[in-house]
Amino acid sequence: MSDTPNLRQAALDYHEHPRPGKLEIRATKPLANGRDLARAYSPGVAEACIEIKNDPDTAARYTSRGNLVAVVTNGTAVLGLGNIGALASKPVMEGKAVLFKKFANIDCFDIELDQSDPEKLAEIVCAMEPSFGAINLEDIKAPDCFVVEKICRERMNIPVFHDDQHGTAIVVGAAVKNALHVAGKRFEDIKIVSTGGGAAGIACLNMLLKLGVKRENVWLCDINGLVYEGRTEDMNPSKAEYAQKSDLRTLDDVIDGADLFLGLSGPGVLSPEMVAKMAKRPIIFALANPTPEILPDVARAVAPDAIIATGRSDFPNQVNNVLCFPFIFRGALDVGATTINDEMKIACIDGIAALARATTSAEAAAAYQGEQLTFGAEYLIPKPFDPRLIGVVSSAVAKAAMETGVAARPIEDLDAYKRKLDGSVFKSALIMRPVFESARSSPRRLVFAEGEDERVLRAAQAIIEETVERPILIGRPEVIERRIEKAGLNLQLGQNVDLVNPENDPRYRDYWETYHSLMCRRGVSPDIARAIMRTNTTAIGAVMVHRGEADSLICGTFGEFGWHLNYVNQVLGRDGFRPHGALSMMILEDGPLFIADTQVNLHPTPEQIAEIAIGAARHVRRFGIEPKVALCSQSQFGNQGEGSGKRLRAALQILDAGNHDFVYEGEMNIDTALDAELRARLLPCNRMEGAANVLVFAHADAASGVRNILKMKGDGLEVGPILMGMGNRAHIVSPSITARGLLNVGAIAGTPVAHYG
Repeated sequence: MSDTPNLRQAALDYHEHPRPGKLEIRATKPLANGRDLARAYSPGVAEACIEIKNDPDTAARYTSRGNLVAVVTNGTAVLGLGNIGALASKPVMEGKAVLFKKFANIDCFDIELDQSDPEKLAEIVCAMEPSFGAINLEDIKAPDCFVVEKICRERMNIPVFHDDQHGTAIVVGAAVKNALHVAGKRFEDIKIVSTGGGAAGIACLNMLLKLGVKRENVWLCDINGLVYEGRTEDMNPSKAEYAQKSDLRTLDDVIDGADLFLGLSGPGVLSPEMVAKMAKRPIIFALANPTPEILPDVARAVAPDAIIATGRSDFPNQVNNVLCFPFIFRGALDVGATTINDEMKIACIDGIAALARATTSAEAAAAYQGEQLTFGAEYLIPKPFDPRLIGVVSSAVAKAAMETGVAARPIEDLDAYKRKLDGSVFKSALIMRPVFESARSSPRRLVFAEGEDERVLRAAQAIIEETVERPILIGRPEVIERRIEKAGLNLQLGQNVDLVNPENDPRYRDYWETYHSLMCRRGVSPDIARAIMRTNTTAIGAVMVHRGEADSLICGTFGEFGWHLNYVNQVLGRDGFRPHGALSMMILEDGPLFIADTQVNLHPTPEQIAEIAIGAARHVRRFGIEPKVALCSQSQFGNQGEGSGKRLRAALQILDAGNHDFVYEGEMNIDTALDAELRARLLPCNRMEGAANVLVFAHADAASGVRNILKMKGDGLEVGPILMGMGNRAHIVSPSITARGLLNVGAIAGTPVAHYG
C-alpha cells in the first residue's frame, strides 16, 4: 500500500483519469470506407480464415496472435497484498500488460479468472491456446502455481511462463552471477541460506543449481525453521528437494559461514547478529516487499563490505522481473517457440549479467540521474530503462530457442534481428544504418568542442564501440577523467581518445598564431587571438580542422547556434566552403521528414533557397532515401503575389534553370506537400508523386517552428542539425541534443564526403 495519503490519491487518480484503467485496444489497419470494411470483415476476412484452416502456422501472418500474450491470474498471491481475488488483481495485471507493451512492444490481454481449483484453472488456460502466442501466469499461490504450470506446459504448444517463479529466478541468477564476480567467489563453492519456500524461492534455488551451486550447500528455511529430512510440518515435494540431513533447526543455526543469503520471505527475518556470522564479503539478497528481510544500512553496519540487493527501487540493485519477462517473451514469440526451456532462461541470465558489466547506456544514465551506474557492488544488474536490454536479451533467447530445437520459425540472420530490435528502441537506428556503415569504411578524427559534457563523453564511448572514428575531446583533463570515472566509461585519454587541454597544451602557440593569421585583418590582435585560444573551445576545434589535425568539428551542446556558426565560418568558411543551411531529419512514426533551413539563413534569398534545396537533396541521399523536395509557404502555387511565395517562385525558376536529378515542387502549403490527393486537386500537372519528404522554408522561424512542434508534440526524434555547405568539416548541434543524438551526428560527420555537399 502507498506510504502517504498524497501518494495514495495520486495513484488512484492515475488509474481513474483521464479514462479508467491503463489499457485500450486500437485498430492497426484503416477502416475509412467500404473497401476497407470489405477487407477487414465480410467477405474479405474469409480469405484469411481459409488460409489459417489450411495451414495453422499462418495465424502468425494474418492475425495478431504471434505478438499477443495473455497475463492470467486468479489473484490468490498478489505481490504485497496476498489473496485479494481475481477482480481486485486486475490493476496489477493491467500494469503487467503495460510493461509488456512499453519494454518489448508486445500486445497483451489481462485475464482474471475466478477459479481457485488449480486443475480447473489449468483447463481454462489451455482452452485459450488458439487466441495467444504465449501465456504469462501471474500471482497464483504456491503450490497451486506449480500444478497449473505443469499441466499447461504438458498440454499446450506455446510458451507458458510463471513469472513469479522463473522471472524472479532469472533476474536473481543474473544478479548473483555478477555479485560473485565482484566478491571473487564461484557458484560451486558458495554456501546459500534461503528463506521462503514459495514459488519464487524454490525457482531461484533450482536456477542456482543449474548455474553450478551444489545441492548440499543449500539450506532452505521457512516460517517453521530449517527444511530438514523427516520434517512433516508444512512440507511439499518442492521443499522436500532441499531437505538437509541435520540436527540444526533455525535460521540462526544455519547462517554461520553463509556466502549468500537469499530472502523471499518477510520483514526483519535477518538480524544484524546473523549477518555478523556470515562469510567475508557476504552477499545479501533481501527481496521481501515492501519491507526487506534486513535494510541495507543495518546490514552494512555489521558488514561494511556486504553486497546487497533488494526488491525496492529506492535502493541499489533492485531485483525486478521487468528486466526479464518482456524480453524473454519477445525472443520466444519472434521464433515461434513452443516452450521456454532452461537454455533460454540461462541465455537470458547471461545477457542481463553481461549488460551490467558493459559500459552503461546514456539513456539509462539519463533516466536515473544522480545514481552511480558503474559495474560493482552498487550496480549488479542493468536498470529497467536500459534500451539495450531488448536487443541483447531477446536475441540471446531467440538463439537459444533455435539451438535447442523449439523454434517453429527460426530466424536466418540473428545480427539483422538484433539490429531490428535495437531499431524498435532507438528510433534512429534503422534510418541511420547506411550512415553508420559508411562511417565504418574510413577512420576519421572528430573533435568535440565541449569535451567535458557527459553527453559528449558517452557519445565518444559509443563512437569508439560502433565506428572506426577517433574522438578528440577539448577540455580540462582532471574534469574529464573525473566524469569518465563517475559515468563508468572505458575512455582512456591518450589511448582510445585524444585530448586538447585549453589551459595547458603544447600546441597553444601554433593554434593562436594560426587563428591570428586567419583573422589579423578582421580586427583580431595577437592578444585577442591568445585569449580566444585559451577560452573558446569552438574556435580551437575549428583551428584543428583547418590545420588538418581533425577531420570534423562537433560543437553546440550549449550556447546559441549563431555564436558557434560565427567561429566556424571565420576559420572554416573559406576554400570553397560556406555554410548555406541547417538540415534536420525528424524521425516520425510513419518515417523520416527533413526540415530546412532551421538555423543559418533567417530570411533566405531565392538563390539561397535553391542552394538549400540542392544541398538537402544531396544529404537526404546519405540515408538511402530518394529526396522529394517541397518549397513551403503560406502561398499556394502563385495565389499570393508577395511575401515568401514570391521568393520561393524565384527559387523554383533557379532550380528549373539547372540540371537536377531530384524531384522538387512549390510553392505550397505544408498540408499540400504531404497530401498527394490535395496537391493533385490544386495543381493536377504538379511534378511530384506521393508525399514530400523534404520541406524547405523561406523563413528560419517557420522551419524551426515546424521542427520543434514535431519534436515536442509529434513525438519526433531529431537527427542533426546537419550543417550543409561545409563538406562535413563542422556540425553545430542544439543544446537539447542527447548522447545518442551526438553519436548520430558523429556518424554523419564520419561519412566521407566526396560527393556530398
